[in-house]
Amino acid sequence: MKKGFFLALLLALLATSSLAFSQQDKEDGPTSLLSFVVTKDDNGKPVRNAAVIMHPVNEKGKQVPGGAELKTDLDGKTSFDGIPYGKLRVQVLAQGFQTYGEDFDIDKPRMEIAIKLKRPQHQFSVYDDHPKDTTAQPKQDNPPPNPKPN
Repeated sequence: MKKGFFLALLLALLATSSLAFSQQDKEDGPTSLLSFVVTKDDNGKPVRNAAVIMHPVNEKGKQVPGGAELKTDLDGKTSFDGIPYGKLRVQVLAQGFQTYGEDFDIDKPRMEIAIKLKRPQHQFSVYDDHPKDTTAQPKQDNPPPNPKPN
């Protein structure tokens, strides 16, 4: 029962997202079939279940209403047909990877976009305990004065 409900919900989501793109006037110009391949940057293996989010972008570089979200398959691939020519903002999110984002010019009937996701980088904090380097001695310009005997 849960699996059937999840599948129905996923299909409804995809239908809704495709409606958002199809609401744009197709009379304005041609559309493209976009294919995405999402891989790991360090070893080239596919990233499954990555969310590929597409947003149309206007002439001023601002996102406009509409868009679609896709999920990659076991081979890290997904596609969408009917993307209008013009600027498209693509974001890719996957657990355990840095978020990817880039704007693309869609100007061909078929385009394949290859995306390489990177692992998160180590972050440094002033609040972390850092081991002190005991081998380095501070340089002194003048030696300290000798204490006077009592």
